[in-house]
Amino acid sequence: MKKLTFRIGGIHPADSKISASCQIETLPLPEKMYVSMAQHLGAPATPIVAVGDKVKAGQVIAEPSGFISAYVHSPASGTVTAIAPRADIAGNMMTHVEITVEGDEWMEGIDLSNTLVTEIPSDKAFILDRIKMNGVVGLGGATFPTHVKLAPPPGKKAECVILNGAECEPYLTSDTRIMIERSSEIVVGAAIISVALDGCPVVIGIEENKPEAIQAMTQAVETLRKTVPACACIKVETLKKKYPQGGEKQLIDAVMRRQVKSGALPIDAGAVVQNVATALAVYEAVQKNKPLVTNVLTVTGECQKEQHNYLFRIGMPLSFVAQQAGGVPEQAAKIISGGPMMGKAIANLEAATVKGSSSLLYLTEEQTKRPAATACIRCGRCVDACPMGLEPNLLFKLAKAGEMEQLEANSVHDCIECGCCLYGCPAGVPLLDLIRPAKGDVIRIIRSRK
Repeated sequence: MKKLTFRIGGIHPADSKISASCQIETLPLPEKMYVSMAQHLGAPATPIVAVGDKVKAGQVIAEPSGFISAYVHSPASGTVTAIAPRADIAGNMMTHVEITVEGDEWMEGIDLSNTLVTEIPSDKAFILDRIKMNGVVGLGGATFPTHVKLAPPPGKKAECVILNGAECEPYLTSDTRIMIERSSEIVVGAAIISVALDGCPVVIGIEENKPEAIQAMTQAVETLRKTVPACACIKVETLKKKYPQGGEKQLIDAVMRRQVKSGALPIDAGAVVQNVATALAVYEAVQKNKPLVTNVLTVTGECQKEQHNYLFRIGMPLSFVAQQAGGVPEQAAKIISGGPMMGKAIANLEAATVKGSSSLLYLTEEQTKRPAATACIRCGRCVDACPMGLEPNLLFKLAKAGEMEQLEANSVHDCIECGCCLYGCPAGVPLLDLIRPAKGDVIRIIRSRK
């Protein structure tokens, strides 16, 4: 079987998918939920409820405050008891709507049944409106509002939709489980995305280390093709196990054999990339009129006694999720939201889950210990590993010297912060520690010119 992959750089960390066989479990509701207004890329949402209001699950509680923004819905029924700043996982104070849970009554018109709905609307405007009104955002990490991504600007046309089922980050298995357990809904969601993009062909890319997911998704596509015309343009492709296979630009290279130019967007190469979890959310939004208030996260780690994949609702305190999984392991020195390569360290376990939450990853002190940094030995391993074709050793030196013009000239803004350079450096040079903030500074300079 032909296996696709990208052509520049990449590394092969141990995949450590120790929770891959754990079926999805549904978490109970906590006593209080804390719903962030800043859980999507772009402008935070604006609350439209007041303290004392009664709300139902699925009810709009905040509206978009800009073009790049999204609706936010109540995850449960109850009373709004506060609208105030609350710390997120990094400790930053963000506006949250606090809801005291008093039950699980949903808004009328939301279909919570397990019945598969395969009759896809033909009206693109209706599809995009359903996606927008139900607050769907990208669930592959960036949380970009999906209705915006599925409406390319004038002059741009999607030639291929790539559904990202790579899940290349070590430890994470939530996407694996939904591909196994909810494959048909994902395929219908992919067909809806295709219809929204004028019948654009869809490729579902899954890494080779997920054979059960590949089989389930392939079977779902073959079955649905027989009765759902929009599914005829969908196919499943096997990807090589290589990190960061799930990066947008890497997927485009692997599937379409096209490179996204420096500073350009995927649509400039004729591609729209969506995560498999996003396709599931699209299915629920369009076919079931269900807002994005649930997702699946993995609770895992070598020091975690029992592995879990949980269906959670937005607004659950992470401490509550950890408690349901047996508590934080004594050996856990660091807790990560996301994978070990690109995830973020959790400084505040009382922070609430958001739409894009993907894991509680427990790492031991031994796993988080960095080697002592020595002088660069100019071996070139970081250059060989960089999937964007950059020179991390040079960018590190320029960042250290504050050379903004040279950083821009050497395309620091194209860095995807994957950590490949840092992973393979034999000298232990903290390359990404300086490159990441330097990239942010250069992007701000570029934007200021516009």
